[in-house]
Order: sequence, then structure tokens, then C-alpha cells
Amino acid sequence: MTATPLTLVGAFPHTRGAPALRRVGFTFSADGGYAACLATSGDGGWYPESWRLGGKGDQGVGGLIVGGLGGGLGGGLAGGGGVGAETGDGREGRDGGDGGGAGDVGDGGVIPVPLPLGAGARSESLRSQLVSLPDGRVLICRHQGERHELVVRTPASVRESSVGTLRTPGLRLMAMPAPGPGAPVAVALGTDSRSVTSVWLVSADGGVQPQQVAEFAGLSGGGVWLDRGGRLLALDHVAERDRKAGRRVVVKTVVLDLATGTVNPLLELTPESNDRLVAADPASGLILVRSDAPGEDRLGWGVLGGGEPLHFPDCLQRTRGFLRPVAIEPAPAPGTAAGDLRVAVQGDWGAGSSLALWQPSSGQLEPVPVPPGRLGGLGHWSAAGLRMPYSAPDHPAGIATIDVDLLRDGPPEAQEPTPTMPLRLAPLQGGAAGMGSVLRILPPNRIGSGAAERRPGLRAVPSGWRLDGSAGPSDGGVWHGARTVELPGAEGQLEAVVYGGDAWLTAQHLVVALHGGPADAWRLEFDPTLQRMAAEGLAVVAVNQRGSTGYGVEHAQALQNAWGGPDLDDVLALLAAVSGQRTALGLEPASLFGVSYGAFLALLAACSTPEQVARCAVVAPFLSGARLLAEAGPAVQALTHRLGGARDPADGRGARDVLRLCHRLAAPLLIVHGDQDEVVPVGQSRTLRQELLRMGRSEGTDFRYVEAAGAGHEVLAEDGAPVLHELLAGFLRTGRPA
Repeated sequence: MTATPLTLVGAFPHTRGAPALRRVGFTFSADGGYAACLATSGDGGWYPESWRLGGKGDQGVGGLIVGGLGGGLGGGLAGGGGVGAETGDGREGRDGGDGGGAGDVGDGGVIPVPLPLGAGARSESLRSQLVSLPDGRVLICRHQGERHELVVRTPASVRESSVGTLRTPGLRLMAMPAPGPGAPVAVALGTDSRSVTSVWLVSADGGVQPQQVAEFAGLSGGGVWLDRGGRLLALDHVAERDRKAGRRVVVKTVVLDLATGTVNPLLELTPESNDRLVAADPASGLILVRSDAPGEDRLGWGVLGGGEPLHFPDCLQRTRGFLRPVAIEPAPAPGTAAGDLRVAVQGDWGAGSSLALWQPSSGQLEPVPVPPGRLGGLGHWSAAGLRMPYSAPDHPAGIATIDVDLLRDGPPEAQEPTPTMPLRLAPLQGGAAGMGSVLRILPPNRIGSGAAERRPGLRAVPSGWRLDGSAGPSDGGVWHGARTVELPGAEGQLEAVVYGGDAWLTAQHLVVALHGGPADAWRLEFDPTLQRMAAEGLAVVAVNQRGSTGYGVEHAQALQNAWGGPDLDDVLALLAAVSGQRTALGLEPASLFGVSYGAFLALLAACSTPEQVARCAVVAPFLSGARLLAEAGPAVQALTHRLGGARDPADGRGARDVLRLCHRLAAPLLIVHGDQDEVVPVGQSRTLRQELLRMGRSEGTDFRYVEAAGAGHEVLAEDGAPVLHELLAGFLRTGRPA
């Protein structure tokens, strides 16, 4: 039996005036006058945006961007800021965020300007790197294997200037701190198979090729400027230490002198410790470091060139959550001592993030009550205020301008009561737990509670907070809000982002959403796919089962050598509790939705407990770690090896192979895959389809297979994404067959 899969051809209309529903990879110019990011409206590919920010020319301390390595099968968001949207009516410069407090901070508008694509030009890739330049132009690095093309784009023009091509396996860019006319605007750091770092200076003038200025042994990451002239660059240097019998990799901060090409040590607290410089203020000498020399990974501070030892304050030692400095306030007066400067610190734990101020001389971490959501992990602080990317489930990503003193000193925001149950019903037995043990609603924020959402589409906005570039949907409706709750897992509570209000458990249709990765998580930020489901009346529980990031090392590493082990146990426990409650109320069980690794997990769960799954929709699934290892490219193979994904968990359940378990599938199944997927080869889904047909399952009745022509792994964010969003929502709202 043969059948032709439904193929979505990438010929959908490209609506450049439509709101950008996702924004990633934010970067600020050195003087804070401009920012840049990649944006997409979801139906026309990715394109750069250049943001003109109020307060241009203020020479305050720039954004502190901490370099690092990331990745996973899910293709996580690049850079800071997460997902987001432009102004809803397509007009540039409209104050498109929370109305309250719009006039409290800043001295000018924040205007995102799309950089249009020329006729026949290809959209940008999610791997493209951007550097925002002080004149509004954007330097772009496009990666094609080991070839990296450097171009400069100008707002309101389709033309671009080539500024060089570099060939090396890995390449990343860092903006120069204060580029002058004709001077280099960025540093490019390349790595190759020799474990050697090569360094080039990149000019924004066409015809001037990158100039190599240094080459040194070892890999490098991070990057903090120690002077305003752009000569001394501190880097995290990966080195091997010969410890008698074996070798151990440690990270130390070194200083690269771009004028001489030499590298010298900067931080080495102990021979075996990992010591990294994460931020610096060249004027005062204030430095912030992260080191495990105190016995655990901690933030500390000191004065560059001073005689005092480094300090590791107790207030920066948190039992949970990850603290990262994002910006240092510009000195209020010349000669301000390093200890008197304030540092904006972002705290990340679970789905949300928080903001606090820290001052070395005070020894306190003071909460700044920002609205619930997700901050972007980088910022720029000037006289116009602290600017950071921000997103929330009902606020596509934009740039927040924050007056920290107004927020800190303002009246406390009224808080909604925190119910312990979503329904006014007596606890019912469903699965192994009653309703009272199914749900606990979490506070909206952990360092300073922001304004609570009063009703869908309306949120009280604190004075001192303004969000630009984020707007409502183009149809004049509202975005649907979400909140975080705790739900039962196999061995403890799990955090989930839930759409559907307090009555989500009794919605007609409920979807349990599983993220990709596996080293990823659902965040309290705008997600176009989940937003579309909520708009169609679906309640959504986006759960962060074990293996998710943001909940500590033990939670994140639970899947080492155990793909489909502890995380599957958590999903099955959640289905037992939630679907059991729904069945007791006469409702259909929950449906499953998963992407990439989450699709693999959803298929395993649907095979393991078919009676508790109404429907199952999967995007870019793989069938097992071993099958993925056999077909994937080198990067995914390396990730699978590193995480032990090809090994079956030692829990006695047998192989975690969807192909060997799919005969247990009872729920209707929808499979979506891009035929150009560079992470999970489309052959994984094609093989599953063929096996279902061989078993006698009927395509169109028992399952549906959709292959998107020309689409890659981010198929839900590429051309034709709105059609796929509607397809997924329509399939999941159909319900369980009679």
C-alpha cells in the first residue's frame, strides 16, 4: 500500500507588515543607542531588526553579554529575549506594550525597524549572529558549514555590503566597546579541530577584509572588555590540567591583548578551580567573577588592580536559581568608587525570571518588582534607564525600559489570592491522587512580585516600567495569559506553564505539551504555537519534567544515560493524575503534543498508557536514541553520545524504541516533519509512517502525516507556520473518537 504524504509547499504569502511573533538574539550597540535582533512573523522567515533607542549617545556602561555554549535537539532560542512581536498595526514607533508607566522612563521612543529582504534573497537562519552598530547598521555573520559570510545591513534598504568571509569550524562575534569612524567594529573568534582559537578584527567598511591579530592554543568562551578602547579582552580559556594519573579540564580567565596578540593569565584562584570573569566596569575597576574556588559555584567581586582579595557575599549565594549580572549602572559622578556602583542582576529559576539590584558596599540583593515573565539575560543601563529584552505569555518579546528606583520605591502591587485548587469541587479520586494534590499555583515571581494579571488581556503595569515593540494580535483580539503551577510527577512536584485560567482542568479539551531538547524547558514567555491552541479554546499544560533546565543540576542531569526514563515516569504520573480526574468528571483524557525530543517522549507515553491519551500530535519526532544516532549529523551525534541517549534506561521497562512499541498506539496521531530537517532527519517520521501502514493502520483515519517541503527543524517558526499552527490546533480540538 502506498500513499502520498500531504506536503506543504513553502509558497505562502510573506506579510512583512505583520507582527513579529518571535524575536531572538538581542544585542545592544556599544553606546546603547541601538539594538538588533532576529525576528519573524511566523509566515515569512527570519529577518534582522534594528531598534532605535531613546537616549542615543549616552556613554554609560554597555550591555554585559556573557558568552556560552548551548544547544539540544530542540533547537533552543538563541541569545536573550525569547519570543515576541512587533507593533500590531505595523506602524513604526507606536508605543506597543503595557500602557501604564509609558511616560515614566526614557527620553525617546524605542522603534524597531525591519531590515527588508531584496527580491530573491533568502531569509536569515536562526544560526545567524548579529552585532548592533552605533549608527543603526547591523553586522551579520551567516554560517554555512565552515564558511562564515560577514555582511553589513542598513535599515530601510535591501542592499548589503560584504565585509569578508572566514573559514573555520566555529566562529562567534563580539562588538568592540567604542568603535570610531573607520575603526574595527567587532572581534571574531574562531575555533577549529586543532583546539586553537584564531582572532580577527572585523571592519564595517566594504572591501576591508577581516585582519587576523592573534592565534593561541585552547578553546575560548565568554568575553568581557577591560578597557573602553577595545584593546584588552578577557576570555574564558579552556585548559587541561595534568593531575597525576589523569587530565582534568578547567576554565580560567585570560587577557588577550589585541595590539600585541599575546595572552596572559588574569584569574586563577586555585589550580583546580574554574574561575571566570563575567562583568567589568573599566572606569572604576569593578569586576564580577564566577568561581567554584569557595567550594561551590558562586558570584564574587573585586577591584581590578586593587590589593584587596575577591569577595563572595552571602547575598549572592542562592540555594536555588541562577544569578547573572546583566548591566552595571553608569557612575553617577566622576571618581565613584567601585563598591558604590549598582549592578542589575537577573535571577532565573524554573519558567520565570526576576530582577534585583546589588551594590558591593551594601551587601544586599534588593528585589526590583518587574511583571511576571522572562527577561533576556542581557541589558544596557544609561540615563534613559535599564533596557532589557522581555517577554510574557501574553506579551510577545520587546524591549523593556526600567526605572529601577521608581519600581523599587513605588507602592506594593496588589496580589491575587493564591488558591490551592482550580475548582470549587470536593477532591475526587482520579488515578493515585485527589484534585487537592494535583495542583498548587505558584507565586508570579520570586524576587519581587510584579503586577498580577487581573483578567485576560489586561494587566496592571507598575510605574517605572515600559515595554516597547510588543503588541496585541492583528485581529484586534487579545493574547491569552498563562501562569505557573506545580503538578505531581513520579518523584515530586513539577512546574508547568498553564493556559486556560483556573478551570483548565475541566476544559473540554486539555493538551499536555512536552518541550524539545532534552536540555530545554518551557518558559513564561510568548509562544506562538501554544498561543494558537489557547485561542482555539484548548487548555494547555506545558510541563517541565525531569531533564528540563532551570531547576538545578540534579533535575537537569536526570536523563544522563536514561532518555525516556525519569522524564517518561513524570509524564505518565501526570497523565494518571490529570486524565484520572477528567475521567471522573466525565471528560475525555488529555491529549499530548511534543516537539523534537518532546515528540519522542509523547510517542512513548501514548504507547505506554493508551487509555489516558485522547490524541497525540508530534512535530519532528525521532524513534529512539540509537536510531537518531545512526541517521543524524555530527553535531547531534556528539550530543547524543555525550548524554548517553543511545542507552536504554536501566529500569526494566525494555527498549525505548517507538518503532517496537507503536502497535500499542490507540489515540489518533498527527505527525509533522520538515523534509530539510538538519537536526532530526525526516527519515525518522517516514519510517514510522511506513510501519503504521504495514500494521494496517489507516492514513487519514488512524493517523495523518504532514511533510513540509523546504522546512527545517524549526518548522513551527518557518514559512507556512500559521498553517501548521492551525492544523495542530484543529487536530487537538477534535477530541477523542467515539
